[in-house]
Amino acid sequence: MLNRLFLMLALCAGLAMPAVAQSGDAERGRILAYTCTGCHGIPYQKNVYPSYSVPRIGGQTEGYIVASLKAYRSGERQHATMQAQANTLSDQDIADIAAYFVSLTEDSE
Repeated sequence: MLNRLFLMLALCAGLAMPAVAQSGDAERGRILAYTCTGCHGIPYQKNVYPSYSVPRIGGQTEGYIVASLKAYRSGERQHATMQAQANTLSDQDIADIAAYFVSLTEDSE
């Protein structure tokens, strides 16, 4: 019983520890994210075809952007255009793009 409790506490502690994040370069991310503006409409957060809903990514959290792009790249998330885009990105590219989108605020638009 004590061993099971210890194991549960160890697992919970491991889950609570943040993963080591790769530091992103927002300026490099701005250049890499250029194609994103066609659908996501950064910096104005509007897409070019209003009847097709796309998520707002300017000012979004780094974790959301990184997780989403990696999920598209791995095929875990399904969307042909996003998978094609994400398949061209390295982990550093993804960190840089995330840093750029996180840096966008209503003041910067």
